[in-house]
Amino acid sequence: MNTLGNVIWLVFGGLLGAFGWACAGVACMITIIGIPFGKQCFKISSLTLWPFEKEVSLGSFGAMGLIGNILWIILFSWELFLYHLTWALVFAVTIIGIPFAKQHYKLAQLAFLPFGAEIQ
Repeated sequence: MNTLGNVIWLVFGGLLGAFGWACAGVACMITIIGIPFGKQCFKISSLTLWPFEKEVSLGSFGAMGLIGNILWIILFSWELFLYHLTWALVFAVTIIGIPFAKQHYKLAQLAFLPFGAEIQ
C-alpha cells in the first residue's frame, strides 16, 4: 500500500514539490551562510519525493540547531507550514485523501522545525 501511495503522490505533485525544494536548496547553497538552510531544504525534498513509509521525529538539536530553527521560523517556516497544513486540511475532507493529509501534516512539521529533525 505504501508503494502505491508513493507512486500516486509522485505523479500528482510529489515530483514537482521535490524539485521545488531542491531548487530552494541550491539557491540557499549559493552563500556560505545559507549552506545549513540548503541542507534542510534537501532533507525536506527527499521526504517530499517519497513520504510514505517514512517518519519524522522532531527533537534533539543543540545551540546551533536552536539558532538555525529560530532563523528558519523568522525567514521561511510560517509560509511553508501554512501551505502544507492547508493542503492537509483539504485532503482530510474525504476518506480517500486522509493518507495524503497525513503526509502533508508530516511535511508541515518538518517545514516548521527542520533543524534537529530526523527522517526515519
